[in-house]
Amino acid sequence: MNAIKNKVQIIGHLGQAPEIRTIGDGKKVAHLNVATSENYKNAKGEKVTDTQWHNVVAWGKLAEIAEKYLVKGTEVAIEGKLVNRNYTDKQGIKRYVTEIQANELLILTKKGKE
Repeated sequence: MNAIKNKVQIIGHLGQAPEIRTIGDGKKVAHLNVATSENYKNAKGEKVTDTQWHNVVAWGKLAEIAEKYLVKGTEVAIEGKLVNRNYTDKQGIKRYVTEIQANELLILTKKGKE
């Protein structure tokens, strides 16, 4: 049970191309916005689609894969852990962020189908 204390798995589509940065030591980091959708019928029997957006961060080799292969609309499976962090923005306001730190990335969109 120790291995599943903080584990997240999502399958969704990229809302935009990954944002890639190279930090001081040459290591790459990719920021992804992944949408997951769930369909259900409401009390009136109408079909409703509920879309949730997830911030995903990928480091090192995963960031390089994201940079090389991912584009807007690509369907991906992500496995990782939830990470909470905070920072102070330029206006001095403390901001809180929850994101998925990716450990595994699987590209589900077939090549040429983007």
